[in-house]
Amino acid sequence: MARLPSACILALLLSVPAAAEWRPVPGRMLTPFGESVTVANAWSEYPRPGFVRERWQSLNGLWDLAIRPRTAAAPADFDRTILVPFAVESTLSGVGQPVTPDDRVWYRRSFSVPADWQGERVRLHFEAVDFECTVWINGALVGSHTGGSTAFSFDVTDYLRPEANELVVSVWDPTSAGEQPRGKQILEPRGIWYTPVSGIWQTVWLEPVPATHYLAELRLTPELDERRLKVEALIAAAIEDDSYGVRLTALAAGQVVAQTIMRVNRTGYLAIEHPRRWTPETPFLYDLKAELVRVKPPEPYAPVEGKRTAVARFGPGERDAYARAEVVGAPLDHVTSYFAMRKISVGAGPVAGQPAIRLNDRPLFQHGTLDQGWWPDGLLTPPSDAAIVWELEYLRKAGFNMLRKHIKVEPRRYYYHCDRLGVLVWQDMVSGFNQALRTQRADEGEPPRLSTSREQHELELRRMMGQLHNHPSIVTWIVHNEGWGQYETAALTGWVKAIDPSRLVLASTGWLDRGVGDIASKHTYDPVPLPAARDSRRAIVLGEYGGVGWPLPGHLWNPEMRNWGYQTYQTKESFLAAFEKKIEAIVAMKADGLSAAVYTQTSDVEGEVNGLVTYDRRVVKVDPEYMAGLNRRLTGVPPP
Repeated sequence: MARLPSACILALLLSVPAAAEWRPVPGRMLTPFGESVTVANAWSEYPRPGFVRERWQSLNGLWDLAIRPRTAAAPADFDRTILVPFAVESTLSGVGQPVTPDDRVWYRRSFSVPADWQGERVRLHFEAVDFECTVWINGALVGSHTGGSTAFSFDVTDYLRPEANELVVSVWDPTSAGEQPRGKQILEPRGIWYTPVSGIWQTVWLEPVPATHYLAELRLTPELDERRLKVEALIAAAIEDDSYGVRLTALAAGQVVAQTIMRVNRTGYLAIEHPRRWTPETPFLYDLKAELVRVKPPEPYAPVEGKRTAVARFGPGERDAYARAEVVGAPLDHVTSYFAMRKISVGAGPVAGQPAIRLNDRPLFQHGTLDQGWWPDGLLTPPSDAAIVWELEYLRKAGFNMLRKHIKVEPRRYYYHCDRLGVLVWQDMVSGFNQALRTQRADEGEPPRLSTSREQHELELRRMMGQLHNHPSIVTWIVHNEGWGQYETAALTGWVKAIDPSRLVLASTGWLDRGVGDIASKHTYDPVPLPAARDSRRAIVLGEYGGVGWPLPGHLWNPEMRNWGYQTYQTKESFLAAFEKKIEAIVAMKADGLSAAVYTQTSDVEGEVNGLVTYDRRVVKVDPEYMAGLNRRLTGVPPP
């Protein structure tokens, strides 16, 4: 696996308040992981494990903060501090204050750039900011970004000073007053709707890159049938210089298994002659090294003085020629990554006439949890990388081989851990919608949607797919959850499938089924789950079921509110009896052609008490060994 660098800790925190001034908001629920958070260790891990450069600098830690009216000028004074990357409303931010659509949140901190970065370009990265963000450095406008769930960056080189630099960020977030993708955030939390998350909520960091050209993106797609890895290697420029290439080296357990050279901004292939297949039981990851190099342009692509030779490009002829190119000099840039060889498809299954989901051309029943990704102390931000690992390892020990990431995009490290632990992921698009236009099951069609709202939804859908494309654990894209902003389902489903034919597409899970996509999904919270109807063209699944509630005193988000499950029990014995009844029903459905089922849910969330563990992650309600025994009847294999 790719080696991850240790964080380059910022040596000088110029004008940043002392660590002693921060503490979690008192009197609120903390997880054991939240108790371990400090200013120095707040998300100090490298944030982009699929595209690694050794040198980087975290800007997480204490920032100055001001909350002002949305239309007010930039504040002259910042009257409090906040621990980044935790959202303003969260306990671990140290603020814990609601933010309304009439507010604007202002952040400020100082930083210096290491001396050995001189002569290189410096990029400022934000892993996620919710929702509308504007950035200044040393008083100059750097840029802006709209969208709450995915990463973005700016080249800030020309704004920097040799010593101290001032970074100012402003954020506006309408939450549920707007139609933008926001998931389960709502201004007045209740029921299945949770506390809002505003502002910076994932890592902020700096990275040096070469001054001229550098690798900007690797897009990796396993093609198991062809025994090869498809690679699109891109730099951040459109150049006609044919002497720039990318040397790719694949390694298995430290041994080189494939190598090739390709022209930059092209598609290339690495032949993997004897692929080791990635599965939940054997989640083998290959290492990948990509180097930006200069080559002697091969014939007939060598430059001809005064004119450009008319040759066929972007195809096998050019690819074969560059694979034989001679490298000149040392690499100009290099990154490390990883990939896996796996295939997901729908085809013949054990029940005649009912297609099944297949992994690596074999039917595999997938059983997982609806994973909301909410934490009492960090809200959408996990309190730490260790918290992510603990929860995923619990699910694997309990015998689950899949999870459905419910209307949230996690930090990139989350998917890295799924890749290495063997967790199949069904990834929801983050929903956003006009509450008055929610689609119902019995409706005859879908409502229209504002053009600006559609544009933002589709922009963020495309960004999510691009950011997460390389993660082998992700096997299904979910376009719409229930009727939450559902529109143009057939068109969007075809669009998503055309963009990424390497994965399955679930068009709309559990609500108004338009008959498109690879999977037909039913939601059932009945005491005994109701079966999904057969479908001769698509795999059938229960996209949500379960919801067995058990409120545990001392571990409730708010004891005074309604703490509920779809069926709620007060003892462990009655809770487990109801739980087993649901699992028995899924076992019977599997025999009748069901391909997958998603149990609600991994953990309690705010007023919902239907988790396998409590919201504070201090009590495991369903023992992993007990759950593994039940899961063995569904997935057919013991836990790792």
